[in-house]
Amino acid sequence: MNFIRFITGSIRIILQGNKAYFAWLIFLLLLILWGAFGYFGQLSDGLIKTHMRDSVSWAFYIGNFTFLVGVAAAAVLLVIPAYIYDWKPIKEIVIFGELLAVCAVVMCIMFIVVDIGNPLRFWHMLPILGTMNFPSSMLSWDFFVLFTYLIINLTVVIHLLYRIFYKKEYNKSLVLPLVFLSIPMAVAIHTVTAFLYNALPARPFWNSALLAPRFLASAFCSGPAILLILFQILRKITKFEIKDEAIWKIAELMVYAMFIYLFFTVVELFKEFYSGTEHILYWKYLLFGIGDNREIVMYSWSSIVMGFIAFILFLIPATRKNFITLNIGAVMIYASVYVEKGIALIIPGFTPDVLGQIYVYTPSMTEIRTAAMIFSIGFLLFTFLVKVAIAIVFEDYNIDVLNQKKVKS
Repeated sequence: MNFIRFITGSIRIILQGNKAYFAWLIFLLLLILWGAFGYFGQLSDGLIKTHMRDSVSWAFYIGNFTFLVGVAAAAVLLVIPAYIYDWKPIKEIVIFGELLAVCAVVMCIMFIVVDIGNPLRFWHMLPILGTMNFPSSMLSWDFFVLFTYLIINLTVVIHLLYRIFYKKEYNKSLVLPLVFLSIPMAVAIHTVTAFLYNALPARPFWNSALLAPRFLASAFCSGPAILLILFQILRKITKFEIKDEAIWKIAELMVYAMFIYLFFTVVELFKEFYSGTEHILYWKYLLFGIGDNREIVMYSWSSIVMGFIAFILFLIPATRKNFITLNIGAVMIYASVYVEKGIALIIPGFTPDVLGQIYVYTPSMTEIRTAAMIFSIGFLLFTFLVKVAIAIVFEDYNIDVLNQKKVKS
């Protein structure tokens, strides 16, 4: 009964807001409808509506999936200073990292569903019910760690909000073990995702032991970049308060991740270009193109340039602590990692194909609309969760307020 009252109270919070809030919701709903009609075309005609073919069988959907796994894993960048080092300024806001992780994992699972074609096949990925080919299938491992990570973060978030709603202390014996378990699980979700790629020996572009640590380093850049901008927006439009020191500490931690990511990338490039094996062909296609085929060169270099500029902006204390340059750097590192995961990672792995042919892949409108639908659903869910969290944690909306409203009505 108490939990039902918590749910109804949360729904009341979601249904309240100003004109800007409802305009944002309408915008997201319209995007969802626009994307859904595109996805219905894929459901009726199959994956032929996409531009994926035998030559490039993973593309836009899997690129977004890989990127969002990194966003989900980035919550650990807030969890460690908050709970391991008990740093209060970040401990007050760590719940938003967990909310972001929940929404990112939900979007990851949705991208898996649309990529497998017929969504009815998804039940095969469910333990016990389906045929997961566990433990030989890396995809079954990936789904297992993603689902476990989702349950952990969802349990922690719901428990914290539920206890605050009833003005009670949270159960440390429940929360702390789950929070500490979420740290290795955050590492696991992106590590196993990397294993999906480098466990394919026939794809030498991905067959590198550095792929997993590179994934993790890039994740600890892109996810916090979203949070940096989100925190600034929230403290302007709500009663949510966050100290500048917390924002600057997150930015400082991102510098370390960026340096590690750039270092690993340079090491990988040295190995490929200095050895000069036939496998360098894929890196050449990525960075310089092959013959007249230079379709992704612009994207790869834009990702590199944006990432390097963002690193410089975050490295220098004066620009890191200036909100204008900080936000420019956050947007650039987010865009850099998104391009790298969506284009610079997937396409060169398949191009040229095993016959030496180059299939020029570009996302179809069906893929773009479907992705817009999934991202809009994720943003809508995140909007609802953040609104509930702010009302309960920072605006003191609790069971007493709910009872007062019932009495007035």
